[in-house]
Amino acid sequence: MEIQNRITEKLLNAFSPSHLQVVNESHMHNVPAGSESHFKVTIVAEQFSGKRLLPCHRLVNEVLADELANDIHALALHTYAPEKWQGESTVPASPNCLGGSKHD
Repeated sequence: MEIQNRITEKLLNAFSPSHLQVVNESHMHNVPAGSESHFKVTIVAEQFSGKRLLPCHRLVNEVLADELANDIHALALHTYAPEKWQGESTVPASPNCLGGSKHD
């Protein structure tokens, strides 16, 4: 849980979100048990108010640049401004892994 904890800490420090959930979804993919390479992040923060989706994702990507370059293979981002957040039920479920890769 080292990477998951690092992601959580960095996002808490950068955004002081009203809601943050970092889920390790590596088990849903064709990776060794105990891997930390696939994550789903749901974050609600004032910094996203008035912004479109792409700028919000860029803000998160900047904060997690080191992890994205070195540790994370996949990152599903669900960014919300407080006025747009309607609770956990609005967060889409992650799709099942189809296996394989573009190199197969």
